[in-house]
Amino acid sequence: MWWFVNGELPDDRATIGQAAPPIVGTTLDGAAFDLASLRGRPVVVNFWGPSCVPCREEFPQFLRELDAHAADGLAIVGVLTDDPAEPARQFVAEYGATWPTVVDPEESLKRAYRVVARPHTWFVDRQGVLRSMQIGGPMSDEEFQRHYDRIR
Repeated sequence: MWWFVNGELPDDRATIGQAAPPIVGTTLDGAAFDLASLRGRPVVVNFWGPSCVPCREEFPQFLRELDAHAADGLAIVGVLTDDPAEPARQFVAEYGATWPTVVDPEESLKRAYRVVARPHTWFVDRQGVLRSMQIGGPMSDEEFQRHYDRIR
């Protein structure tokens, strides 16, 4: 459910062409995380959970894309939503994901980014502006590239 102010969504919600809402929190491994630390790099923000089959299917793609776009400094940030942390830790370890996953127990990040289904992926440019979004997955290589071209 979305909360409306005077019939409109609040301005601090994720919108293409606007600054990405802050992502500040704790990762699955207990480290502090702040999306602002990635300013200057293209960033993919992926809302996921291990119980989501399409989420699981797209992890190998993210590993490939990180490798393919390493020279550009591509960063991926996971946001765990709708699932507990322990199965996510196990999944990340099993698949060798190297990117941070921020835990969202209060679903504040989910609300700020208007996540309606998993996976829900946002593409953030080097200036921290949301440029593209994909709901559902896994993405084809062509879909990923189309989104990525908007942020590099």
